[in-house]
Amino acid sequence: MSTTRAVWFFILGLTAIRFAMLGTTDLHFDEAHYWMWSERLAPSYFSKGPGVAFVIRSSTAIFGATEFGVRFWSPILGAATSLLIYYFTRRLFNATTGFWAVIALNAIPLFNIGNVLMTIDPLSIFFWMAAMFTFWLAIERSPNFSWLWPATGFLIGLGFLCKYTNAFELVSIVLAMALVPRLRREFKGFNFYFLLGAFAICLVPPIAWNAEHAWATLGHLRARGSLEGAVGFHPLELLGFLGVHFLFFSPLLFLGIAWAAIANWRRARQHFKVLYLMWFGLPVFMFYSLLSINKQAAPNWDVLAFVSLGVLAAAYWEERVSSSRAWRAVLGAGILLALIMSLVALDTDLLRSAGVPIRRRDPADSVRGWKSAARAVEKIRSELEPRLGEPVFVIADQRDRASEMAFYFQKKRAEGADHPPVYIVESQDITNQFSFWPRYDEFVEAPPNTPLPDGEVYTEEGGINPFMGRSALYIQSGREADVVPHNIHAGFQSTEKIATIEVRRFGIALRTWQVFLCRNYKTLPL
Repeated sequence: MSTTRAVWFFILGLTAIRFAMLGTTDLHFDEAHYWMWSERLAPSYFSKGPGVAFVIRSSTAIFGATEFGVRFWSPILGAATSLLIYYFTRRLFNATTGFWAVIALNAIPLFNIGNVLMTIDPLSIFFWMAAMFTFWLAIERSPNFSWLWPATGFLIGLGFLCKYTNAFELVSIVLAMALVPRLRREFKGFNFYFLLGAFAICLVPPIAWNAEHAWATLGHLRARGSLEGAVGFHPLELLGFLGVHFLFFSPLLFLGIAWAAIANWRRARQHFKVLYLMWFGLPVFMFYSLLSINKQAAPNWDVLAFVSLGVLAAAYWEERVSSSRAWRAVLGAGILLALIMSLVALDTDLLRSAGVPIRRRDPADSVRGWKSAARAVEKIRSELEPRLGEPVFVIADQRDRASEMAFYFQKKRAEGADHPPVYIVESQDITNQFSFWPRYDEFVEAPPNTPLPDGEVYTEEGGINPFMGRSALYIQSGREADVVPHNIHAGFQSTEKIATIEVRRFGIALRTWQVFLCRNYKTLPL
């Protein structure tokens, strides 16, 4: 069997397995939140561009608002990225190196999880890899004009609309061109500026949205990078950032990538392929390493760096593995360990089946228990409303629970156009996308001839609040008996704890939610 055919069989088989897993767990809260975005399409959103929302909308339009419908594109993106990596690596080196690059990539736990769940990462990685490939093809034709230049800019822009980190690919391109004498002339021609122009088209949606919303995304990115206050020097944060990569990328594979990058540092000056791969990875990794000196970054934030560094590592180790039985054993052990870690991360019940006791919550719990807890809230509401004689709206303490309940409620019952099925606690702080959707604390224009409440005059609002006098269920996580936030306590005439919802699995509590009945909403005092 040819190497290319083996790669195709491997990718198709793995993709079929991933498809079979899509509906076996509840949505992660990020997935549920992005699903809410997809129900309310916009040019951009508070924390990210519109890419993931439009992709989820395309699949749920066909398969419905189910776990499979939300996640449909994730295995396909993983397969497409794997094929791009194979053909790119084969072009730079050889088919065998491409084969091992694909095998190692698909053994990495972070990549495996990312191609079962539908988040921004599978989209971001796909567009990053596609742009890196098209730019290589473009410079092969340099200095002649090729549509691959604007195509590269557009692919970077599409990635940017999914994850803003993809803009770093422009930095990589500039560095590659600046460091190679024969490519510097492109700064004087039109090709590079066609690339920038195509990228600029994709800047329009997020810029237009932010211009209308007080540049909220910039504030979010500063907070996300812990740059709002004083910046400090915390070496342990950086060590923690490096350390978690051994867990999420698998210890031996991450060590192999790091070793290859260090060993190839000097070779980058003599070998353009090495330079190209090095500088399509280092800017992202260095940026998040610098951020982590102040506050540890999440391991998936710099995942784009390991696309090209992984190809570089595959080429470096393929030379050694082919001539050393010991290195072949190490490579096999590294891939086997990564696969085991991936399987456990996706389904920790494999450990339980093997007799390994797990006495505390595990990472897979992030996709468990949401549906049961949400349906329990809905049952409480359906039993309570006949007794109260009024419809009850629902408020959650955080966007995670609000998004999961919004997805898993069987009767979503939005209060109006574009209203979410579940609200978060009213606040003047803008912390997520809920702040830009209709809220229960908003005043709206009163219909003609509508009498206003006696003694109430609204001089700065639109008229009336349709939630005034109504009751709500407030849901918060934790075991505290009677403590509710000030904005809930002050916004309602009374609050009373009426239930505790606990979802347990193997004797361990996955979800513990407190349910409060809040009567007679009166809005917070101005």
